[in-house]
Amino acid sequence: MLDFLREEHVDEHIIKGIEDFRRKHPSPAADLTARPRYMYYGKEIWEQAAEALLCGENLLLAGSKATGKNVLAENLACLFGRPSYNVSFHINMDASFMIGTDTFRDGQVVFRPGPVCQCATLGGFCILDEINMARNEALAVLHSVLDFRRVINVPGYDAIPVHDAARFIATMNYGYAGTRELNEALASRFMVIHMPEITRDNLEKLLRREFPDMKKQSAVQFSGLFTDIEKKCRNGELTPKVLDLRGLMDAIRLIRRGLSPLSALDMGITNKTFDDYEQSLVRDIISSRISKKDDRSTLFD
Repeated sequence: MLDFLREEHVDEHIIKGIEDFRRKHPSPAADLTARPRYMYYGKEIWEQAAEALLCGENLLLAGSKATGKNVLAENLACLFGRPSYNVSFHINMDASFMIGTDTFRDGQVVFRPGPVCQCATLGGFCILDEINMARNEALAVLHSVLDFRRVINVPGYDAIPVHDAARFIATMNYGYAGTRELNEALASRFMVIHMPEITRDNLEKLLRREFPDMKKQSAVQFSGLFTDIEKKCRNGELTPKVLDLRGLMDAIRLIRRGLSPLSALDMGITNKTFDDYEQSLVRDIISSRISKKDDRSTLFD
């Protein structure tokens, strides 16, 4: 990961700070520090996020679809060498799921810690996914965890201090159904990064890294295709349903396995919308970039 940051020309002072952090806080659970599936590309965002975490701050990554919020969060946990915990919020989320609750074990009532409590105890990185999906009253329990007190208050038990290395990274997207305005008291406890759309150059890097056998021209074709769809969504000609970077990556995997490119892109992108007219627009965009004659042999070495 540090070599990757150097490849992206991240400030060497920040890299040194991360190395010092890892020496100061060796991971207590190396098996929980998973290598991320994808790499995040974007030098400025890397520097902002890393500096905030080195200063002991928590992060709120706000942005629309396909901006890499969760990818960056997972990358940061791996980069800092910390075990990661994921909390996916929904409308029925309550404090007991996050912090923990009583359970009956070996004939006794004992406390079963939730992911936030485990993260605080081990000094992990907790990813609070789509934090604005939950009710504000459920999130109030996080206030003492995220501010200067850094403590978890569990009724009936001693207060649990938050480990010095623990950090909380929240993600949010106002575009999803069920989202709401984030409470000001909670938002003030985060440093906020508005995630930009992935650039075409960075998307080409991502494709070449994920598919090393992809021809250079093919990476240009697929990155151009995604950029075209992105522009149409930004102009209101298409709904965000079809702006799906995961879908594009999955479609490329199917193509590499031998499926027809147009069929694979239908499955990964076009069919994400159920409107016939919108599907026809997406197929027009795809046909402008991908030929019917293209197949695995023309797109991959």
